[in-house]
Amino acid sequence: METDTNRIEKKILLRAPRARVWRALTDAGEFGAWFGVHIVTGSFAAGRLVRGTTKPTTVDDEIAAKHKPYEGLPWEATIDRMEPERLFSFRWHPFAVDPNVDYSCEPTTLVVFELAEVDGGTMLTVSESGFEGIPLERRAKAFTANDQGWGLVTGLIEKYVRKAG
Repeated sequence: METDTNRIEKKILLRAPRARVWRALTDAGEFGAWFGVHIVTGSFAAGRLVRGTTKPTTVDDEIAAKHKPYEGLPWEATIDRMEPERLFSFRWHPFAVDPNVDYSCEPTTLVVFELAEVDGGTMLTVSESGFEGIPLERRAKAFTANDQGWGLVTGLIEKYVRKAG
């Protein structure tokens, strides 16, 4: 079986209305709460560079403990597209967790959240692509870390929209 090492994709059925999921994704404060980042540059808008710092998620103590070693690290993304209640995407430097490395000269990957209304709630598809541009010496580690990370993230947003209602 051939493995795609350029693109990650995760799907989850969220038992919440599409409008609720959209708000959790695109409201900077809500996004930060479940994703684990303190956004300091304001709201999300297409074309905007968003900055913040990594912090533990507020929705899962076990995953929050995994975030703890990265607390306070800079977090940065450029919002790519915002198509209300359908698609939200941003570009970032994947697995940029070493405070001694300047990732700004590296290409970014594209993270896309797609929402579809389905029986019982909202189907959320999360994908990240563009790993072929990441320097070879850290490409496999970034891909593996983010593949595992997006699996955790889908569980975080599920818990968040369920709790937040």
